[in-house]
Amino acid sequence: MKLEVAKRRLGAEARLGLGTFGVVFALFAVRFLVPRPIAMSNNGDGGRVLCGAGITWKGLPEAFIHLAYTPAPGAPPCRPTYLLTQSWLAELAVRIGGLLGLHGTLSLVILGLLSSVVAAAAVAAIVLGLPYARRTRLAVAAGLLLVVADSAFFGYFAAVLGEGAAFLGLLLVVGGLLLTAREGRWSYAGLAVTLVGGVLTVNAKVQTLTILPILALAILLVRPGTLRGLRRWTAAALVIAALGAITLFAQQSVDPARAPDGTYSGFPGDDSREINIFNSIFLNIVDGEHDTQADLAALGLPPSFAQYAGNGWWHPHPATTDPQYPSYRDRMSRENVMHYFATHPGRTLAVLDRAATDQLTARPDYLGSFDREAGFAPHAQEHRVPVVSWLTGLIAPLGLFALLPIWLFVLVRAWLRRRDALGVVLAFLFTVSVTQFATAALGDGIEGVKHQSVALFTILLAVVLAIPVRRRDDVQPV
Repeated sequence: MKLEVAKRRLGAEARLGLGTFGVVFALFAVRFLVPRPIAMSNNGDGGRVLCGAGITWKGLPEAFIHLAYTPAPGAPPCRPTYLLTQSWLAELAVRIGGLLGLHGTLSLVILGLLSSVVAAAAVAAIVLGLPYARRTRLAVAAGLLLVVADSAFFGYFAAVLGEGAAFLGLLLVVGGLLLTAREGRWSYAGLAVTLVGGVLTVNAKVQTLTILPILALAILLVRPGTLRGLRRWTAAALVIAALGAITLFAQQSVDPARAPDGTYSGFPGDDSREINIFNSIFLNIVDGEHDTQADLAALGLPPSFAQYAGNGWWHPHPATTDPQYPSYRDRMSRENVMHYFATHPGRTLAVLDRAATDQLTARPDYLGSFDREAGFAPHAQEHRVPVVSWLTGLIAPLGLFALLPIWLFVLVRAWLRRRDALGVVLAFLFTVSVTQFATAALGDGIEGVKHQSVALFTILLAVVLAIPVRRRDDVQPV
């Protein structure tokens, strides 16, 4: 009798998962395609994603999206020097397009539908893994839909930008960790989903590589529902080892990137490391709005560099054009910037407060949503599902005064659920959001809103998962 009851419950759970996937995918497809496809336009970095998919592109900032990217006739082949897992999705979309007669072409429609399939599967995994009654799980699914389908995030799924893969990976990781804690075959499925999501997330951008140790700790802390003792730790160790090995192989699969001065350290992102630090120095610190000479002295830069205050790497008159710049290139280091922030807490707090405003702003105003043939103005954006970003935009001017209470709420909820998988997931999302926030805030001085999108998406997922914490809703999954 117990076996029959278990089978019925297992069947009901399977139907719930399949039903959730079908409904969510249908909603995502309509949201993506009706009345016309939407995406995020290329900010100039799109050439990296396209190169990874085998398409050479000029990579200039564009006011409109291209629904199809086709290699220019006679264009030389390119080899990526910067890994983004969005390139993997784009390459898969190219292959699918080839089966449909679009040889060598990246269709953003195919890419968007492919990403929607992954996102729908991830939401279904989360619903199956939540330790709540069905009505509560469906309510959480509705909250997840409002976040994932929000206009600030959804367009990245069909874009040649790296954030879309990070969002998909985070969704899969959350679903995988929750499923891992279930009994029976669900637990094994959860470990597999966690691995796939982790690979997507960790390798989405150089910025997201810092998620690797956080995810490894989360995998160790979530107890597989099926496994006990040595088998539990062996399973966790195998997933972590596979995640690390795949990441190492993936990062080495691209051509070595070199810094603008031609040096090569062997670390991912060498081609943008100096650029990011330069922008952080001349846009976050030597910005022309504070004591410029004191800031230059603290950074070990000459007083004459005051003329470049507020001038970023791509400014018409940057410090890189100064004859003295090669002599001070070694000061463009992460260690120098971190030392400045550590010894100037007031300025650091101001930078973090501005970054919090950027994060809650949610959506850059220069990433358009439509193709040129749609008839909209350059950089025009769609607002089909603006609920979450509208709410965060209302509190964005408060900066840290708005962001810190959100962090505290998630942290408290994580503590209340510290004995189960949901608590681990909330702690994981909280830690990822905070570290991504700090990395983008202090390590880069440009595109603050866009670079904070991963941190915002992560903390919003955590908020949705953290709201229903009533123990009386808890169930024991099969």
